[in-house]
Amino acid sequence: MGKQLVAVFSGAGMSTDSGIPDYRGPQGLWRRDPEAEKLVTYEYYMADPEVRRRSWLMRAEIGALGARPNAAHTAVAELERAGTPVRVITQNVDGLHQLAGMPERKVFELHGTARSVVCTGCRARSGMDEALARVAAGEPDPACPACGGILKAATVMFGERLDPEVLARAVAVAKGCQVFIAVGTTLQVQPAASLAGMAAEAGARLIIVNAEETPYDSLAAEVIREPIGTALPALLARFA
Repeated sequence: MGKQLVAVFSGAGMSTDSGIPDYRGPQGLWRRDPEAEKLVTYEYYMADPEVRRRSWLMRAEIGALGARPNAAHTAVAELERAGTPVRVITQNVDGLHQLAGMPERKVFELHGTARSVVCTGCRARSGMDEALARVAAGEPDPACPACGGILKAATVMFGERLDPEVLARAVAVAKGCQVFIAVGTTLQVQPAASLAGMAAEAGARLIIVNAEETPYDSLAAEVIREPIGTALPALLARFA
């Protein structure tokens, strides 16, 4: 009998040990500064140069590009390297799963990536580091060098649709896996959160690793409230 397909569905709590703040937790960005949500809302971002200026500054301050994978990211990549079929579905935009060693094709980034920048006009893509260097050099709202259009991070902002192709692949994994581990996510942002329910409905063993309650706890075979950096490596060792 082949090894079980393990799906790891990761949210912001997965990356807090890497120094990236979460959004909805007790110390989350939205709770500390409700206005910050405007900076990642498409309508506000496109309409107001001041929102864009603050958004670029926020990206520079968060320093996601300098973040390194933590023990949880490493444990996921090591499980995959050891021969267990692993797929990562992530709400995170930090690219840390790939930096830890997960192959690009096995990571589905539902909310895009903060490591790239896309033009809202001509759709040209370039590196985030390049855009932040322009901000640091004195351009508060850098424009697309190709067409002069508005640049934004290659992330899915509030008010934008998820990439239907990425979502379809994630749904296929959720319905086809034998184990679905939701880690560091409140499972509140739809449609992404519904993947946990789909997996359970299709017969997967649902395991939730999160400090706070989630709407899907009652469907879970196991709920773990321990710190992710130690709890996830211990959990994944069972499937090696």
